Amino acid sequence: MAGFQSLPGFRDFYPEDFSRRQHIFRTWRQAAVSFGFQEYDAPVLEPLELYKTKSGDEIEAQLFSFKDKGDREVSLRPEMTPTVCRMVGEKAGALKRPIKWFSIAEFYRYERAQKGRLRAFHQFNADIFGEAGPEAEIELIALLIQCLAGFGLTKDDFYVRLSDRDLWFFYLEALGFTDAQARSVLTAIDRYEKAGDDAFKVYTEAHGAMSADKKEKILAFLQVKSVDALERTITQTIPGETVKESLKAGDFSAQVADVTAKALPLAMRLLDWKKVLARLEAMGLKDFVQVDLSVVRGLAYYTGFVFEAFDRKGDLRALAGGGRYNDLIKKLGYADLPAVGFAIGDVTTSLLIEQRGLAPAHGTAPQVYVVMGGEAERKAAFADIQALRAAGFRVEYPFKDLAFGKQFKAASESGAKIALIYGGDELAKGVVKLRDLADRAEREIPRGRVVALVRELLTGH
Repeated sequence: MAGFQSLPGFRDFYPEDFSRRQHIFRTWRQAAVSFGFQEYDAPVLEPLELYKTKSGDEIEAQLFSFKDKGDREVSLRPEMTPTVCRMVGEKAGALKRPIKWFSIAEFYRYERAQKGRLRAFHQFNADIFGEAGPEAEIELIALLIQCLAGFGLTKDDFYVRLSDRDLWFFYLEALGFTDAQARSVLTAIDRYEKAGDDAFKVYTEAHGAMSADKKEKILAFLQVKSVDALERTITQTIPGETVKESLKAGDFSAQVADVTAKALPLAMRLLDWKKVLARLEAMGLKDFVQVDLSVVRGLAYYTGFVFEAFDRKGDLRALAGGGRYNDLIKKLGYADLPAVGFAIGDVTTSLLIEQRGLAPAHGTAPQVYVVMGGEAERKAAFADIQALRAAGFRVEYPFKDLAFGKQFKAASESGAKIALIYGGDELAKGVVKLRDLADRAEREIPRGRVVALVRELLTGH
């Protein structure tokens, strides 16, 4: 009999793999807590309609969905956003704002398994609800950077590409595109990096040929890589001085007489851009952030700033992604509440830190290895072993009676820092011999002070 294998796209986590996964989770959790986020959890099974309401019927092909024994249509969760929106929506009136929540959970998508994408995976999700201004984006982008920098990754390893779907809609409207045409353009932009000029076929098939002038201005917008270039491109697109005057006013007071319906939202977006980039620079994160309008995120529910973290050196490409989704909670039938969030997966994160040589060693090695003689010595050692473990130290000892030579070899191979030796002579004198396994130095310590002296040696206090 050949036995059984795990299903395609699902993983077994042997102890070493599990230890590395826990290291990833600890790093993410530490970052979130340091930013003042609160952790939550939710059911792994949700009504299928929750995902259809958010993404439409086409999402069903990507889900592990089925009818349960109560004849309800349900699905294993493919993402956390609809669930957290449901949870926040149900108690929005009782929650102190801004609401800053995070989770680390497993998700399931029925799609072809490939490098960096599996059918079962874990994600860190962080969201801020109830903050309409760009302060929420600033906080989340800083947190995203810390979620990767916490592993020892630097600006040479990854960067965050920042874009803005609202700005695209304002810009395309100013160029004369209807809402439906603008959405087709964004679909083309989302595919442009991979497909090149062929990406615009989605537009021509739906709306006919695009004028050369409009296409040129769209491609020019794609090349924008700084907020100054962004301002120049927009002020050149809108006729007259309306955007420039709006920017000078800052507060958009009635003193600015020549502010048109098209100029005002563009000018306001530019001021938000300047705030986001200036405050991230003040945090020392300027080198991690790149203006990149080619990022539009394929999901239609995004309503403002969108961002993705990218591998700067390798082929992993997108490491994380998110953005503002102000309308989703209302769409699910709850109160209107602004929201921003992002998700980062464990599959690509694990690949990235392994590629950079930053994956930790297997983290379950003992700190203390106990070497012992016969039954009397074993009995005395067991009392101290239990006391050390109760104090939080990782302690191992040989299950069987072995010669001292074999025990010392096992102690050296275990990865422990110190060995405690319980022999007949030591037992008669009421002491334990402590050996530093790095330099083999030995000293005798009183039996009654084993825990205190081990703590001092291993923790420094």
